[in-house]
Parts: sequence; structure tokens; C-alpha cells
Amino acid sequence: MSPQLTVQTPLQLPPSEIPSYLDQLWSHDEIGKQGANTFTLLVWQPAWMEQKLIRSGKVKGPILGNQRIEIIEAARNIIIKENLPHSTCPLDISVYNSLSKNESKEKAEDLRGQYIDKAISELQPRRLITLAPTLDNDIALETLVAAYCPLPEDGDGNSACGDVVVLRGNNKSLNNGLGILKDLIPEELPSWLWWNGSLDEAPDLLQKLALSNRRLIIDSALGKPTRCLELLNQKLNNGQAVNDLNWLRLRGWRETLAMVFDPLDRRASLTGVVNLDIDIEGKHPVQGLLLASWISDRLGWELKDCTTNNNNLIEASFSRKDGNTVNFRLMPLPIGNPSIHPGQIVGLRLICKSEQNSQKDICVILASESGECMRLEAGGMASMELIEEVVPNQHDSVEMDVARLLGSSRGTSSPLLEAATPIAFNMLKSSKLCK
Repeated sequence: MSPQLTVQTPLQLPPSEIPSYLDQLWSHDEIGKQGANTFTLLVWQPAWMEQKLIRSGKVKGPILGNQRIEIIEAARNIIIKENLPHSTCPLDISVYNSLSKNESKEKAEDLRGQYIDKAISELQPRRLITLAPTLDNDIALETLVAAYCPLPEDGDGNSACGDVVVLRGNNKSLNNGLGILKDLIPEELPSWLWWNGSLDEAPDLLQKLALSNRRLIIDSALGKPTRCLELLNQKLNNGQAVNDLNWLRLRGWRETLAMVFDPLDRRASLTGVVNLDIDIEGKHPVQGLLLASWISDRLGWELKDCTTNNNNLIEASFSRKDGNTVNFRLMPLPIGNPSIHPGQIVGLRLICKSEQNSQKDICVILASESGECMRLEAGGMASMELIEEVVPNQHDSVEMDVARLLGSSRGTSSPLLEAATPIAFNMLKSSKLCK
């Protein structure tokens, strides 16, 4: 689905004039449509890598704010050219820093906030507000506004329209301009904050924007692991509605594992789990910890201890309901050409043993490709029933994932995520990775 632009060229106005302009726009119905009665989406959209690639001449403008193929391919080329480890995520900070050495200061039109993904536009948001920080520190606050309607071919002609507001400038000017949001976000409609960037950056700004009554969309794969899980745990404990894109990408793994144990004869084996191994791309452990925590919560295990070594291998032990121990290991793998999402799971092995009948011992292997299945088969599993499943890789865009959340959420956090997060956070705190 191709994105689309606003139906009119955005009008640049002083911040103080935007609320009255929007009131006038809708009260007089100047665009011939009734305003949507849906939701407001507030987006932090730094697009640092895209800005840097354009400035260095590696990618042509304009700045759109999405993770298009050209950006990912250019970043992968830099990894090779700069002799960075081939397991480096293409949007990693090390790739960004290597671009600082040779900037050409190429200029490009900035269309962030005006270039709207179709998956989101189909939901007919009432208002899209984009915070677009710039690399240039001397950029004062610019505010733009435009009416927005879905294209005619997208519906039956009865689509409700909305508007877009863009706040562009350096971090200081954006912080100083946040006061306008109070008059721009209708209290009678649900409001969402999509933090489309690392959780490490602009923490004060995130704190100001992530109000308790605002539904939050984050990605716990972006940022230092401790920061990601700490923030996620804090927001969930405070009762805020939180949606984690990293958790959303776990859906295929959770569903496949649940289907493996759906037959009654296999379901009984879950009481005899003795080993759980999870392999991930690179060193970011959050997704692997969340999956292990979901499993432990569903099966009623209690965390006993957790350690790590110099190779970032995390090992933990859980106590089952019957008092026996489950050994868990999270293995980081230096996989070349990794996903754009750090720490994605590539394989899982679950070993269940029966104390009464060894012939009922089973080994379940889930993997993202057959090669990973073969790797996990090693280790003396020949005497067990072997169950293997390949979990298809998800290639949906970030915008598609966000649209799925916007279209399906009831404004509350997933109970499964709420239960898994504190366990994952405790595992990380107990290991040396957070020290």
C-alpha cells in the first residue's frame, strides 16, 4: 500500500494561530467534508538515519520519515564499507555514527507528517500531529497545518476527513513549543502517542508527552535493554495503556508454540519442562526475555536466579510448580544481514521430560528457517520425540503494525504483556547486563 500526501500544501502559521485556524476550517466546512470522529495520533518521528543518509548523499530526498527499502539498503552498504560487524542492525547507532565522518550537507524537502501511510489513513484519524526534530541545532520552531482526506479510490466517497499538524525544529524549540498541544488534542477523542524512535532519546520530552490518559505505542527493541524494560514496566504498573511493537512481533512465536501443545497428549508434557533455549539475532535480549517470561507466567514458574557472561549469554533457572528446576538460556548469535529490529528471535528449543515414562520425553524446536532447526537439533535429542515447526518471518512495515494496534486496541494493555514484563525486567536486573 503506497503512502499519500495531504490534499493541500501545508500552511505555515505561527503556533498561536493554528488552533483558531483549525476551528475555522471545520466550523465552516471549507473542505466540503465532515471531520472524522475517531482519534488523535501524536507521533515522535526523528528519522535520524534518513536525515543523515540524505545529508551525506547516500539517499535522495525528500525526508519521509519511514523505513523504506532505499534507507535499509544504504545502511547495509555502509556496514560493509566501514568494516562494521556483519551482524550489525542496519539502523544501529554505530552505522549512524560512521556517517558523521563525511557529511556533504545535502538539503532535501522535509515531508514528515505530510506523507501518510495508507494503512493509517484508512483508519481515518481525526488529527495527526507530528513532532519532527531536525539535525540542525539552529532551526527554530516551524508549525504547519493542512486538511487531509483519504483519496477517492480508497473508499466509497463518504470518508471522513481530518487534518495534520507538524511541529518541526531542534529539540529545544520542540520542547518549548509543547504548550500548543493542549489546544490541539480534543479531550473528547482517544489520543495515542507513537514514539517512533529509540527509548533512550529525549527522555524528558517522552515523559511530557506520555500522559497517563494517553495510549502509548513504543518499541522495546529500540534503546538500551534496561531502559526499554524499565519504561515498559513503569508504564504498565501505573495502569497506562501500552502497546509494544516488539511484543506484537512475538505473536507468531506464541501462537505456534501454543498450537504445538494444543493436543491433549502433548499438553500434559508442559508440566515436565526442564530446558528452554532461545536464540536471538545480536545482543539485544528484550524480545527473548519477553517470550521466556510469557512461557514462565503461563506455566506458573518462579524465577530463582539469572546471570550472564562476557559473551552476553543469559542463563536463568526457574522453579516449577512441583519444585523441580527449569534451566533457561538466551543465546545471542552473530547473524549476518539481520533484521532492522534488534534482538529478533530466530529459534526456540523446549525440552520436556516425564519422570514416569521416558518414552514420552519430547523436544520442541521452533525456528525462523530450517538451518536454525538443524543447529538446535544438536545436543543428544535423538532419544526424544522431535517436533519441529518453522515460524514465518513477519515483513509488515512499522506503519502496518501501528495501524493494526490502532484498529484493534480497546485502549488497554495486553494482560499477557502485563504479566510477562515484570518477569523479564527482574531477569535483566538480576543479570550483569544492567550493571
